[in-house]
Amino acid sequence: MNLSRFREDGKAVIDFIADYLESIESRPVLSRVEPGEIRAKLPAHAPEQAEPFGDVLRDVEEIILPGLTHWQHPSFFAYFPANSSPPSILGELLSAGLGVQGMLWATSPACTELETHLLDWLVELLALPERFRSSSTGGGVIQDTASSATLCALLAARERATGFAVNERGVNAPGLPQLVAYTSTQAHSSVEKAMTIAGLGRAQLQTIAVDESFRMRPDGLAHAIASDQAAGRVPFFVSATVGTTSTGAIDPLPAIGAICARHGIWLHVDAAHLGSAALCPEFRAIHDGLEHADSYCFNPHKWMLVNFDCDCFWVADRSALIRTLSVLPEYLRNQATESGAVIDYRDWHIPLGRRFRALKLWFVLRSYGARGLREHIRRHVAFANDFAERVAGDDRFVLAAPPALGLVCFRDRRGDDATEALMTRLNESGALYLTHTRLNGQFVLRLSVGGTWTEARHVAEAWERIGA
Repeated sequence: MNLSRFREDGKAVIDFIADYLESIESRPVLSRVEPGEIRAKLPAHAPEQAEPFGDVLRDVEEIILPGLTHWQHPSFFAYFPANSSPPSILGELLSAGLGVQGMLWATSPACTELETHLLDWLVELLALPERFRSSSTGGGVIQDTASSATLCALLAARERATGFAVNERGVNAPGLPQLVAYTSTQAHSSVEKAMTIAGLGRAQLQTIAVDESFRMRPDGLAHAIASDQAAGRVPFFVSATVGTTSTGAIDPLPAIGAICARHGIWLHVDAAHLGSAALCPEFRAIHDGLEHADSYCFNPHKWMLVNFDCDCFWVADRSALIRTLSVLPEYLRNQATESGAVIDYRDWHIPLGRRFRALKLWFVLRSYGARGLREHIRRHVAFANDFAERVAGDDRFVLAAPPALGLVCFRDRRGDDATEALMTRLNESGALYLTHTRLNGQFVLRLSVGGTWTEARHVAEAWERIGA
């Protein structure tokens, strides 16, 4: 494909995407293919000769699209929002076209400096603590997902708690303390996975009970810490959540933060889903107590119109993170790095290489502006509140947890079988897609509002189908 063909075929791809988004409501939200059906339609061997690009796009339409669950469908209410938007798509395309490898400041200064600047913009837009700014002791970086952010925070906490001895001697070195981490029973599974990757294991993770609103209980955390200290173990890390996956519960950060500060424990706050809501001043109470946090992350790729993957991660003390993750072989040495005047983001996350993710975030912020993004969030919260009121006013259903901004959890009063049968009927219809969780042992449906193209009518239509 020469550049002339690239221009022509590239326009065809943009048209294809625009046509797809324009017609997406006509497609069933949940894919209806059987296991192995997609592979059965593909040739057994790779092509020996080049094929026309038009044939490739035709196969995308005929083979690939029927095998997709359409996350951008306006009636996709499952899991969590997974936004995309035209400006973000174009930013991703430009990033791919420029082909930047931004592992060091020297390998593309603009890749690093734009990212640093955008993360400082977001400190202001979300009203985050000033110590997360790059001009202070901390700073921000774009990770792929919140799972990676949690792992990086946990590794930095592990090193700080051991005087950075693990990096020098290994996780099982004699004389190192038995470290213990804490999170709630409702926290994301990434905390457990991070413990295994870090070489600490699941047994060294304490899960703390939650209250009637599914928030971590500070008294339970304090008791667990005291018990571990009495047994000679060293508490080193607490992961609190602003918007748990199941219910959107917000852990009480002021109380948790005070406990962590008292014991010198690293506090990481995972706001992957709901953090975007803090763009709106009226929702910033979700971050009360964040001044105690050593690290924080949220996902613009969930509710801020930036396509996957894009997680924004901040630390209050960047030196701890850099000291944990920095390895400098000779072939990466350069004058800018050795001057100490630049940020090398390779030291801020697990991989060496990194894409120019800041472009799509920049495109979105400039294309919608803070005002447009706030309106996007407010509309979805209003849609979800209206849905929650309909549930509360219908004696066939019951709210299973307090509504959390764009997330509503509910169930059929008749019990688990009826609730699960309702979900199956709705999802098999192709008209919408819901997923479930279990709360207090009960099967519960989750309606998550946040799609780029979701309007009030889509939520109203979902309620009509639920109540039919």
